Amino acid sequence: MKRNLYLTTRPVEEARAVYLEALGDVARPHSETVRVIDALDRVTSEAIYAKYSSPLYNSAAMDGIAVISSKTAGASEASLLTLKAGEDYVIVDTGDPIKKPFDAVIMAEDTQETEGGMVIRAAAPAWQHVRPVGEDIVAGEMILTRCHRIRPIDIGVLLSGGVTEISVYAQPRVGIIPTGTEIIEPYEDPQEGDIIESNSRMFEAMVREQGGIPCRYDIVPDEYETIKKSVLKALDDNDIVIVNAGSSAGTEDYTVHILREIGEVFVHGVAMKPGKPVILAKAYGKPVIGIPGYPVSAYLAVENFVYPVIRRFTGLSESGERNIEAVLSRRLVSSLKHREYVRVRVGRVGDRYVCAPLARGAGAAMSMVRADGFCVIPQETEGYEAGETVAVTLFCSPEEIDRTVVCIGSHDMLLDVISDMMSGESEGVRLSSTHIGSLGGLIALKRGEAHITPTHLLDEETGIYNESYIRSLFPGEEMVLVKGVGRIQGIMVAPGNPLGIKSVEDLVRARYVNRQRGAGTRVLFDYKLKQAGISPEEIDGYDAEAATHMAVAAQIAGGEADCGMGVYSAAHAMGLDFIPVGEEEYDFAMRPETLEMPEMKSFLRILTSNEFKAELEKLGGYSTDKTGEIRRIFAE
Repeated sequence: MKRNLYLTTRPVEEARAVYLEALGDVARPHSETVRVIDALDRVTSEAIYAKYSSPLYNSAAMDGIAVISSKTAGASEASLLTLKAGEDYVIVDTGDPIKKPFDAVIMAEDTQETEGGMVIRAAAPAWQHVRPVGEDIVAGEMILTRCHRIRPIDIGVLLSGGVTEISVYAQPRVGIIPTGTEIIEPYEDPQEGDIIESNSRMFEAMVREQGGIPCRYDIVPDEYETIKKSVLKALDDNDIVIVNAGSSAGTEDYTVHILREIGEVFVHGVAMKPGKPVILAKAYGKPVIGIPGYPVSAYLAVENFVYPVIRRFTGLSESGERNIEAVLSRRLVSSLKHREYVRVRVGRVGDRYVCAPLARGAGAAMSMVRADGFCVIPQETEGYEAGETVAVTLFCSPEEIDRTVVCIGSHDMLLDVISDMMSGESEGVRLSSTHIGSLGGLIALKRGEAHITPTHLLDEETGIYNESYIRSLFPGEEMVLVKGVGRIQGIMVAPGNPLGIKSVEDLVRARYVNRQRGAGTRVLFDYKLKQAGISPEEIDGYDAEAATHMAVAAQIAGGEADCGMGVYSAAHAMGLDFIPVGEEEYDFAMRPETLEMPEMKSFLRILTSNEFKAELEKLGGYSTDKTGEIRRIFAE
């Protein structure tokens, strides 16, 4: 057999790109259903939505007493108040249901039991130390996007949301063939000239780490027909085949000749030291990769060329843990008593990383699913101010963060749809969405902490959405407003509308749940109250705030409120009745340069796609007549 001469060697990136393009649909993943409890490290093939809310009911967040908040008014250190057992309070432990008429919890250490009842030293505002239904997970909300690698925390959250089975990408079988007359098994006694074979066992571990199923074959001697027979057998049994050793230029290095006989060789030799003698081929419609025999060369070859092929099958993106510095988007206050780990979402905006804190409660497991990492507030530190630079430990690679569109502003379920579709469209491209309301989002955009802000702020004087707020907040700047959707806002009520609510005027006789200050829905609600001549004080529950439309819907569905304003899609998702109030414009504000980001182009492609519009049809309550229009706003 003649020697294999390297006429050319390709750069690593070029060789990998050529090979992946040549494989085409060969490395296309397919799905299977598995139990959630067996899903660790598997990769989701479709978005997963919660079946149940968590908590399932309003529950005590502390040990203590459940009270009627209005009956604690006036209590202070100077004016102690005694509550009567059974009438004014009941004793509760953490996790116990909080049922009407009780609507707040006072910690045990802030009470004193006497013969006359329970003495308190401070008034309790409504919902103090109470976890509302759906605080962590809301039935119908997306828990995970497709192409997400399942972690232990994900399993816990999925089960809490009532999900017991999920669809994941099937694990590819990877055949591993060690070759060489001189190599022996580790359990054999080596003689002069023998080499203990270890590479294949390393490959097994590397394949498992990437989500594949390794199938290691017996050692094959350097005999052409024997190696060929083993390769053909492995091709029958597996999705991918690795042939170790025999890929170089020696007279007994047969691998490249065999692969040319039974298939097609796209690359033989890469400009990598060590690791040059790599073979990238396809046979019988399956990837076959020849790996050099030296251990370091072998490791680098697998990492650079086998990993990307396995990820094609599994839908897996590269991940790792890294330390970066990021600018904090919101103030973080902490006790001096503890070292606190705060979960954060992270993105790169301009030339800096920005991190947005997530829910900090011990029961907020979804914050771990949503988090990109955490920053640590050391003991004896009161926290950090907005705009400070903090250290962040990432759960994913900085490269993944760099491919993230940072979205801060108003909430809508369509953001989950876009996020899922972006994850499926291009490996590693993500939408990181934080919901703080339209006005808060525009302020974050002004500070350079977001790429885009979803907003639906109504100008009461002109009846035009969003534009006047942008002009006011960005004087002297050119801004862009990408038109999103028209969506129906209205009053969500329990099925059958038991209170017969027909308009805003009827809300004075119902228990209401509101959105947070700065939310576009709250701005609209205040406008409608003003039109009807109703003061906020007349609304029972005006100060009870929820962060999203789904959270409002969950409280109504759970019987904790009679009504709340929100979008039709949230009412539909929770099985509620809906009284339309009007259509509003839900748009996306950004700076002009953001339009040129590759990730933003992916966002806009999806926003205007027929697939996205079909998903909106399923949610209900949206119009797309202007979707994708780009308007330039010049603020003088």
